Amino acid sequence: MISRARQLAAAALGGALLLLPAFTGIANAAPASKVYSVTLARTATDMKKVADYWRPDRLKQADNYSPATPGAQAAPTSSAGAVSGPNAPATTAQRTSAGQDVTPVAPKQGGAAKTMGKVFFRFGAKEYWCSASAVASRNRSVVATAGHCAYDSRQAKPAEYWIFVPNPGPNGETPDGIYVGAAITMHEDWAGKGDYDFDYAFVTVHRGFVWDQAKDGTYSMKDVGRLQDNVGGQGLEVNRKPAAYVVAAFGFPAGAQPDGTRPFDGKTLRTCQGGVTYWTAAPALDLQKGVRLQPCDFSPGASGGPWLVDYDATRRLGDLNGVNSLTWNRDAKGAYDAVSSPYFDATTGEVYRRAAALTTPGNVT
Repeated sequence: MISRARQLAAAALGGALLLLPAFTGIANAAPASKVYSVTLARTATDMKKVADYWRPDRLKQADNYSPATPGAQAAPTSSAGAVSGPNAPATTAQRTSAGQDVTPVAPKQGGAAKTMGKVFFRFGAKEYWCSASAVASRNRSVVATAGHCAYDSRQAKPAEYWIFVPNPGPNGETPDGIYVGAAITMHEDWAGKGDYDFDYAFVTVHRGFVWDQAKDGTYSMKDVGRLQDNVGGQGLEVNRKPAAYVVAAFGFPAGAQPDGTRPFDGKTLRTCQGGVTYWTAAPALDLQKGVRLQPCDFSPGASGGPWLVDYDATRRLGDLNGVNSLTWNRDAKGAYDAVSSPYFDATTGEVYRRAAALTTPGNVT
């Protein structure tokens, strides 16, 4: 029997159930009933169509689009405030995920990594954006973000015209390339139920490009190679228990705080840092095993940004063990005071490995 999630995905895609379509190199795949990939832009022609949508004139307006958000959650009183600063202290917490972890990778040309950026996409007739990061992978082409930044579980529809721009400039600049999404890999309970225990997605992307302007003012696409080669990739760690370890969360917050103020402009990468010591839940969203970082005043726009443990501020690399999913106003005051992520466990590792095994035209390992 085809699961409800798969039926919804098939309906959203014209009845075609797309399980790893037009991709090769699948290995270590999780059971098909739980982890699957949905096509965004399959061929080079599809990729060019998405690229043409995001020409420089549209990219210059991209920061004015709406930051995607699943909505804020109210909860019992807790401490409030913001923490900044990218240097996460070392932790002695033990890993319990032998064989699951992925080592972070620096850019091919050396230097500090530039993995963090924004994803731009469209649901219906409206453009949105979120935060995201590149993750080290065997295909050198994987982006991690929140599930709601790639797939609308309410309508059972994948995002359209999805791109990742690492290290974006404030006026639409793309110094490290534009990477068109090829396929979303996720857990079926996100697609089928909107279960926030699985509000994460790993998106396999095509080779990057930049817009090259000729003397006559026309633009052409210039290939810049694979994502990981250009910007590096964060590591991945799963199954670390949320007790007395330190995480650095990153994102581009922009939306209003509960009191209507807008302290962030969405153009600057921000950081919250602190100990993750809490499990958190939101039964209305099927969230049973979230982990919470508090204090943190991230607002909409930070969705999808990485949670990194053992973060090295010099190399700008660490191990991904969460993504910004929900913002919280736990003390019911004027500002958000916490952010939460789904707990990254062995299932997350299975979703990641599926995305890391996909190849796209021009990205054959």
